[in-house]
Amino acid sequence: MSQNFRLPTGGRVNRGRTINFTFDGRRMSGLEGDTLASALLANGEHLAGRSFKYHRPRGILSAGPEEPNALVGVGADEGHYSPNLRATQVELFEGLVAESQNRSPSLRYDWAGVNNLIWRFIPAGFYYKTFMWPRGAWTKFFEPRIRAMAGLGRAPKAPDATTYAQRYAHCDVLI
Repeated sequence: MSQNFRLPTGGRVNRGRTINFTFDGRRMSGLEGDTLASALLANGEHLAGRSFKYHRPRGILSAGPEEPNALVGVGADEGHYSPNLRATQVELFEGLVAESQNRSPSLRYDWAGVNNLIWRFIPAGFYYKTFMWPRGAWTKFFEPRIRAMAGLGRAPKAPDATTYAQRYAHCDVLI
């Protein structure tokens, strides 16, 4: 893929080694030393996420751990999946599989983006007063859908497949 948005010189990347990765099912390439965020920008992918409530388009805002918009899920299979990672902190490696979060069906065409058209009629906390009747509908219908709209990444569906050197059978703090 063309990297028209990359500067021809400078930076802390190895321009002699290309790394292939996948983002939302599309094959892309980056350079050794890139983060996922810098590789996405170099490939012309400026849309990195959606806002929580109104699902407005969001791009990459920063270059470090304070990045609020580019949250991704990383993992080739369910046993190695990690949600809610900042794209600015994910180092690119060969075969990386990443997906955007908080979108349906895709990042570019998120159906929940229609909320942006009716934002004037959706005040903060409206759902705590609006969907309270009938009582059973709140817990079984409205609340699960509202939580899904405002959620972050999904939890892995399989046990952790990674092998660790140590295993702790107790916790330090339990809340």
